[in-house]
Amino acid sequence: MWHLRESAHAVLTDEGGAILGEHSGRWYFLTPTASAAVMLLLASTSQEEAADRFAERYGIGAERAATDVRAVARMLTAHGLTRDAAPPRACRRWRRWWP
Repeated sequence: MWHLRESAHAVLTDEGGAILGEHSGRWYFLTPTASAAVMLLLASTSQEEAADRFAERYGIGAERAATDVRAVARMLTAHGLTRDAAPPRACRRWRRWWP
């Protein structure tokens, strides 16, 4: 399953969208089709299912839809905005520096 990180805040509409990367402070703006791909990725159980729904929505071939959906997923992953299905690891923020 595909997820955005907790530190990624998305505003997605049919007219486009934007995702704020909290750690970087950057906004990533999406075209209407990229926004639709993200919405389908978030609502689907796999990238393949999202690509099938994308192809149906836009009336394009399955191969083209899969390429487009993978490209959007790769771009967001490359910018550190996604996480895999595994729950996030607990991390210790405070360490004892003395013996």
